[in-house]
Amino acid sequence: MRIIVSTINGGLDDRVNQAFGRTPTFTIVDVENGEIVNVQVVPNPGYSQPRGAGVTAAQFAIDQGADAVIAGQFGPNSYGVLQAAGIRMYSAPPTMTVREAVEALLRGELQPGIQGGAGMGPGGGMGMGRGMGRGIGRGGGMGRGRGMGRGRGGWY
Repeated sequence: MRIIVSTINGGLDDRVNQAFGRTPTFTIVDVENGEIVNVQVVPNPGYSQPRGAGVTAAQFAIDQGADAVIAGQFGPNSYGVLQAAGIRMYSAPPTMTVREAVEALLRGELQPGIQGGAGMGPGGGMGMGRGMGRGIGRGGGMGRGRGMGRGRGGWY
């Protein structure tokens, strides 16, 4: 069984990263007869892409022959691609190490993957902003009207 885990630095002692598509690294764990037999840390090819990071990360998992992936949550695009490929997705809390997450998966203790929704990305905000403008999104918001961003709005 091949399990791909979202990580920041990678390795069995790193913690599970909550992002799937924008995680800096993946830790690939091969398991045979319930034992970890191989661990590899690889950069996420979608990490620095301006768009489509989730789809690129999901395609990478498919290309690597993943049977399962573990992250905190999955964006709608990566979720759809992984689901279509038949790869099982599991959610793990940020307090769990890669080793703990893999062992919990093998014991059947991890929950199915959570799909993150709109407003989870950069500047996703839960407000309409001020004024009647486009909300260009200074200070972290994209001004699109969803999520927690602080877009300025107004006329420019």
